[in-house]
Amino acid sequence: MFKRDIFLPAVILGLATLSGAPHASAQQADAAKAAPADSAMRSQAAEKPAEQFRVDLAINEMEDGKKTNSRQYSINLVSNEGNEINIGTRVPVETKESEFQYLDVGTSIMVRLNEFRGQTELNARATISSFATTDSLQERQDMRPILRQIKMGGTVLLPVAKPLVIGSADDPNSRREFQLEVTVTKVR
Repeated sequence: MFKRDIFLPAVILGLATLSGAPHASAQQADAAKAAPADSAMRSQAAEKPAEQFRVDLAINEMEDGKKTNSRQYSINLVSNEGNEINIGTRVPVETKESEFQYLDVGTSIMVRLNEFRGQTELNARATISSFATTDSLQERQDMRPILRQIKMGGTVLLPVAKPLVIGSADDPNSRREFQLEVTVTKVR
């Protein structure tokens, strides 16, 4: 009786292992086929030394087609890496009595450069937030702050050393337009 209690589970375990073996082999074979392509791409990336770039960003404010304001930002990057710039204030806002939540108000910029097959790809995101002006708040009875926010961004193939407008957005509360312009140059 004892031998049968041990023998039967051992046979079931053995059959389960053998039935899974061809499936595992097929998966391993697929992985082995994909591995040379992945390793070739990795070795090409490893052979090429990392390059350093300078990214100049401008957030331009336009009104009636004329530039009325421009904020300039610069950041250095290594290819296939990212960086960010955050400038602003953390403002406490009372959500419930004696409970506060902090809002980030200001400018936040995220930039990442990738080089792929000889082309430079730029991924840039910018968020600009500010409080509404006192003129628009006077109409309201509620004194809680109103936050205005503009988000722009995208991924583009980038011509090096030429300015490029990645995105533009109209301000819904005025006749202003905001543009995110970037220029990427290789640092030698």
